[in-house]
Order: sequence, then C-alpha cells, then structure tokens
Amino acid sequence: MNKTVSIITLFHNKADYSARCLDGMLRSTHGGVQLVMVDNGSTDGTPEVLDDAEARALERGWSVERIRFDENSGAIAGRNAALERSEGELIAFVDNDVAPRNLRWMEMLGERLAAEAELGIVGPKMIYPFRDAAAGDHLIQCAGCEVSPTGKVNFRGRGDVRSKPEWNEAAEVQCLISATWLMRREVYEELGELDERFNPVQFEDIDYCYRARYAEGRAGPEWRVGYEPSVEMYHFENVTSGRTQALNYRYLTVKNGLKFKEKWLHRCREENGRPESEMQWKFDLPQVSLDDVGELEFVA
Repeated sequence: MNKTVSIITLFHNKADYSARCLDGMLRSTHGGVQLVMVDNGSTDGTPEVLDDAEARALERGWSVERIRFDENSGAIAGRNAALERSEGELIAFVDNDVAPRNLRWMEMLGERLAAEAELGIVGPKMIYPFRDAAAGDHLIQCAGCEVSPTGKVNFRGRGDVRSKPEWNEAAEVQCLISATWLMRREVYEELGELDERFNPVQFEDIDYCYRARYAEGRAGPEWRVGYEPSVEMYHFENVTSGRTQALNYRYLTVKNGLKFKEKWLHRCREENGRPESEMQWKFDLPQVSLDDVGELEFVA
C-alpha cells in the first residue's frame, strides 16, 4: 500500500498508556505516515511522552502535527481539530489505550479498502491485551457492531475467544467503534467533521458510520462499512473516557444513545437487524491495568 496515512490520536493524562500506544504505533511498518497528536489538556507527564514520540517519528521520516488544548475540549472537538490538520489519503483514528498486534495493520486495512471500491471505513478485530485463563487466549472486545431495530448497539463477538471462526470472516457491518478504524479521505471530505452534538464523547463514531452509509447527495452508492478480522489491535477499553472522573461515562452513554436513536431510528428499523432481546452484553470482563499485562506480542 503506497497511500499516506494520517493517524489521529487524542491524549488526556494516562501518560503510561499513551506511551505504550505510541510505542506500538512507531513499531508499525508503514512508512508514509502523518502522526497527528492532540493533547487535550493533560496535567501529567503526557507532554514529555509526546515529545519522545515526535522525535522517534521524525527519525522514521514520518511527519508530525501537534495540537494542544489548555483544557479538555472533549474527544469529538479534539478529533475535529485534528481532522482539519490531517493530510493523508487515508485517515486512521487510534485511541491512546490501543496498541497494534499486527505491525502491518495500516497496510492490511488499506488493502481491504483498495479491494472494495465502495468500502469507506474499515475496522479491525479489537482484543483485550490479557490472555483469559480459561480460554488460554485473548478475548474479543469488539468485532464490529450490530444495531437492533430499536437502535440498541451491540459489540459483535464481545467476550468470545479471538480464534472463534465466526469472528474470523471479513464482513460488512452496520457500524464500528473508532478505537481504531481507517477511512478514505473522500469520506471525510464528503461528510465533514464529527457531529459535536455528541460531545464530549460516545456515539459520535456510530453516528459517523450511519452518515457514511446513508450519505445524502452522493453521485454513487452509499459508502459501506467493513470489519477486517485479519488485523488485531489490543484495547484496554475506556481508559481515558471511562476513567476520567470529570466525565460521567455511563450517563453520557445513555444520553448520547438516545440522541443516536432520535436521529437514526427510522434507518435502524429498515435494516431489520437482530432483535434487542437476542443481544447479550457481557459486563463481567475485567478492566486491566498496565501492571496486569506483560509485554505485548507483535506479529507481522
């Protein structure tokens, strides 16, 4: 893949997680990268972590764009500021509690986009960074998303072992979470920024997928959204948003979920997905810290 990629990552404290994320990004094999780092009002050692990552990125021949907010502007406003500065032919969102298992993740996701002309956004298999003792392997955090006719969003594969055949087939999905995804610049140019009615966080990514799939004014068909299981990314899950005390994360999830339903319920009904009664959300998966996880395994 020869296309340039803008990697957009936001940071608000949690410097140790951010350092691991950036180390994984900088191990990635793709050469044509613009690293766009947004410091959303961090008060810990995050600036020093970003200084180190910038130096390493420049040594690799990547370009670097840094944005600093004195206070936390919210994930959506921060990403919109980064999108305005992005230059790549492809644009990647990567959360600061994510690290790649596949070091060729950009090439692999880019190859999927190249193979399917109508695919606008593609996301990997998100897995937890710890090995489950009973399964002896990593468990899936999200294998793309499904939405019920009543507008309930469910993470496909959540809690299943990563090797389960059902989640190792490429698929078209209703939407993705933006903890990691890769999209064509054309999608951003057509849709514009993330919808700030969902600020500071939650459901802006689900909404963006629906906007892409039901884009108004397109000359051709709507963009499709894809899940690519050959790419795996480690995800600690909700480290920044879920563990920031100033954010009432559960409240925002409910509040913005209602906003999503108000905006898209008519489409959810038309899609005739699985009924809400069949969607079992597993809440008993543990949140782990860096202390609980050893060295991550990287593969090509």
